[in-house]
Amino acid sequence: MATAEAYGIVVLAVTLAAAWLVRPWRLLRPWRSAPLATPLLAVLTLLPWLWSWPALAALPIPLHWSAAPLVVLLLGWPLAVPALVLAGMATMVTGGASFAEAVRLAVWSGIVPATLTLVLGHAVRRAFGPRPAAYLLGRSFFVPLAALAVGGLAAAAAGQGLAGPRGDAQAVVALLLAMGEASWTCAVASLLVALRPQWLATWSDTLYLARPLPAGRPPA
Repeated sequence: MATAEAYGIVVLAVTLAAAWLVRPWRLLRPWRSAPLATPLLAVLTLLPWLWSWPALAALPIPLHWSAAPLVVLLLGWPLAVPALVLAGMATMVTGGASFAEAVRLAVWSGIVPATLTLVLGHAVRRAFGPRPAAYLLGRSFFVPLAALAVGGLAAAAAGQGLAGPRGDAQAVVALLLAMGEASWTCAVASLLVALRPQWLATWSDTLYLARPLPAGRPPA
C-alpha cells in the first residue's frame, strides 16, 4: 500500500471516529421529519458526480469544486464527515476512480477543507458573535475562501494537488478555484437563510435574528 494512501486511510479513520463520538445521527431522528434529511440526500446524490466530473469529461486538468465548506454549513461537521467519506468512496462507481483516488478525494477535497471550515468558522463565531453579517460574509464566504485556499495549497505541498499544473501554477489555480467556490457557497447559503433556513445546521433564526432588548430592560 502506498504511503499517501495509508496516511489517507488513517486520516479518514480518525475523523470518522471523532465524528462518531458526537453521535451525528441524532440530527436525523426521526428521519421523516428531520429537516437535514433533504440536504444530506442531496449531498450524497450530487457530490460523487461533482467529484467524478473531470474523469467523466476527460478534462486535461481535473478541475472540480470541493463543496466541503457548503456541506459543513448544511449538515454540521459531525454529519458532514461521513457524508464526505461516502461521497469519496462513491466515485469508484460514478467515475471509475481507483480506491487510492477515492481516498485522496475524500481526504483532500472533503475532510481537510471541511475541518478547516469548522475551525475557522468557530473562530469567526467567537470573534464576531451571532450576527447575520458574520455568518453570511464570514462563515459563508471568507471562511470557505480561506479553507479551500489553504487546503489546496496543502494538497499541492503534499504532492496531492491537481494533475497538470506545476510549481506556482498550482497555487494560482488553487486560489482561483477557492475564490469561485467561496462566492457560490455564500450565494447558496444566503438563499437558504432566506428560503430554507432549516436546511442549514449552522444557522438558527432564534440565535442570529433575535431582536435586542430595549435599553435598560433586563433579560427575562
